[in-house]
Amino acid sequence: MELTKMSLKEFAKELASDSPAPGGGSVAALCGALGAALSVMVTRLTIGKEKYRDVWDEMGKIQKEGKELQERFLSLMEQDAEAFNTFFAALKMPKETPEEKALRTARMQEGLKEAAIVPLETLSACQLLAGLAETAARRGNGNAVTDAGTAALLARAAAAAAAYNVRINLGGIKDEGFVKKTKEEIDRALAGIEKTVSSVERHIESLL
Repeated sequence: MELTKMSLKEFAKELASDSPAPGGGSVAALCGALGAALSVMVTRLTIGKEKYRDVWDEMGKIQKEGKELQERFLSLMEQDAEAFNTFFAALKMPKETPEEKALRTARMQEGLKEAAIVPLETLSACQLLAGLAETAARRGNGNAVTDAGTAALLARAAAAAAAYNVRINLGGIKDEGFVKKTKEEIDRALAGIEKTVSSVERHIESLL
């Protein structure tokens, strides 16, 4: 069954089972989807309010981007579980002959890369989410500023969780160039997200 078609209770039960997937990577993407949804909610609470007429167009743009980002995160939630299952299938391949061992190793390396790339995409999407949340917090309906703040916090949490899932897979990848480049991407993304989310936190604290 597709994760996105499960009820909340079904998903929580599956997550709590002894099955390794879905796991932290899917949860990171789900957090991102919830953050994107909150950002969209803020825009809906802003557009149509006369007090915020001057930002209606801006909020409309944020709403469109937020809805697209929500769908992207939900897709990544599915992809993360699929990537792990692909790697796990390679792990169970036969290894009796030199040829079987070589094929198994190659497929495992492919699986590890895929298992790293998917959460890396989640991390990248979190950068977009942090930006949307900041705009929603600063320009949207003031009564919903903490909802925008929650979206920003979810971006931070999802990013950190996604980074964990990338890094644990990098440990088994032999392609040094890929590993180096990916680590640099992680560092840049996390630094940018932290800067944005911290800015949102300061803004909200100044209002409370």
